[in-house]
Parts: sequence; C-alpha cells; structure tokens
Amino acid sequence: MSEQEHTPERPLRRELPEEVAEEVAAPPTAVPDAAVQEPRPEPNGRQRLVKSLWPPRVSRAQLIVALLLFGLGFGLAVQVAANSEGDNALRGARQEDLVRILDELDDRTERLEDEKQGLEKQRDELENSSDQAEEARRQTVEKERQLGILAGTVAAQGPGITMTIEDTKGTVEANMLLDAIQELRAAGAEAIQVNGVRVVAGTYLTDSDGQVSVDGNKIDAPYRFQVIGKPQDLEPALNIPGGVVQTLEKEQATVTVERSSKIVVDALRAAKRPDYARSSSQ
Repeated sequence: MSEQEHTPERPLRRELPEEVAEEVAAPPTAVPDAAVQEPRPEPNGRQRLVKSLWPPRVSRAQLIVALLLFGLGFGLAVQVAANSEGDNALRGARQEDLVRILDELDDRTERLEDEKQGLEKQRDELENSSDQAEEARRQTVEKERQLGILAGTVAAQGPGITMTIEDTKGTVEANMLLDAIQELRAAGAEAIQVNGVRVVAGTYLTDSDGQVSVDGNKIDAPYRFQVIGKPQDLEPALNIPGGVVQTLEKEQATVTVERSSKIVVDALRAAKRPDYARSSSQ
C-alpha cells in the first residue's frame, strides 16, 4: 500500500521544476502604452508670455498708476464732450451770428494789440526822452488819471452805449446783471455806471428782499447801464447768440441798447486807503 500511495506523487514532482523553469523563462509582461510617461515639451515663447501675464500680479504702485490714468482719461472724455456741445451750438447758429462772433474776436485781438503798442510807445518815449525824469512824471500823471477812472474816483466821459433792462415780471436777478458787467468789461468797457452806482474792480451784486443790490446799494428796475467804450465792440458783445440779451429775454425782460458819441459816468467812489499794502518805493 505504501508503493501505491507514492506512485501518483512522482509525476507531480517531475512537473514542478518544469513549471518553475517556464515561469522564469517567460518574457516580462508588456506595460500598456498609456502607462508610459512621455517627457513634457518645453513651452514656447507665447505660452511663457501668457503664463507670466495670467493670472495678473498687480502691485500697489501699478494700481495707483492705473487709477490716475483712468481719471485722466475720464477728464479728457468730459472735455471732448464739452467741446462737442459748444461746436454743436455754433453749428446750429445762423450765418450772421457766426460773422458777429468772429468780428467780436477780431475786435478783442485788435484791442489787445493796441494796448501792447501803447505800452511799447510809452517805453520808447521814456527811453528816448532827453529829460527822462520829466517824461516819467508826465507818464505818472497820465497813469494816475487812468487809474482814477478805473477806480471810480474821478468822473469820465466819452463814446459808449446805454443799456436799459425793463423787468416788469421781476425775474431779473443779480447774477444776470453781473454777467452783463463781465461781458461789457471783456468787450473793452472803461467805465460803467448802473442806476447811479459806479462799478469798479471790487464791485459785487447780491439779491436782497426781491431787489438787486450793487455794493450794498439797492437798485430798482429798470436797470440803466451807462458804459464808456467803443460802441462798435460793446453792442455786438451783448447780442451774441446765447449772450446777455438773449438770456434776459428768456426771462421775459426787455433790453434796449443805444449807441452814443458822449456818455457821462459821474458817479464817484471814495478813494479807499489800503490797510496793509504800501508802495514799495516808500
């Protein structure tokens, strides 16, 4: 019985070494292609540029510069829009209005050129005079007279205009009269008087209890402006499109302008001595 029991085990023992040999000799299992890691390609210049720009890295200084540039661009856009509105207003004006505006600009340029030539003439006279001290005194007296007219301390007369504003509706306010004064000054007015009140450099207008006050003096309608200057410059300046006359007429006021070869401005202002300012020659 012992031989029969050991007989079937022998072929198993013979096969075991063969199986082991076959396993050793068997080729290694192939690795799937998907499992093989290929080397990553180097990024090109465009990819490196995109990677450096995104996500953005903004410093505090760059943010401040960006805000400043934004504010500058916004201001320029507003300025361009404002200029476009002005261009549209002129584009819709009549031909005669455009001619009048151009004439006024030419007149202002001519006045500035005349003033420049006058100053140059005074300089030449002072430099070429044989008695420079006497010439300097003469020019000082003349300058004092001119400054007295501007300061309202002396009376004046000369060609100019008279502008009368009828305000039956009570709609004319101080700022409208102030606009008229500023427009007249820009047109070359040398002396202005409103309802007996002399207008000078420091004149102010206010609304008080339904009335207009000039330097604290209440005046009533009709408002009468007596202005010394070149009538050919003063009147067109008031009648330009969108100017003083049109603005007052929109408020249902009536404006009349009359030219005259002689306008008298005789309302005087007391000379005020400055509290702190003194002549540097003293």
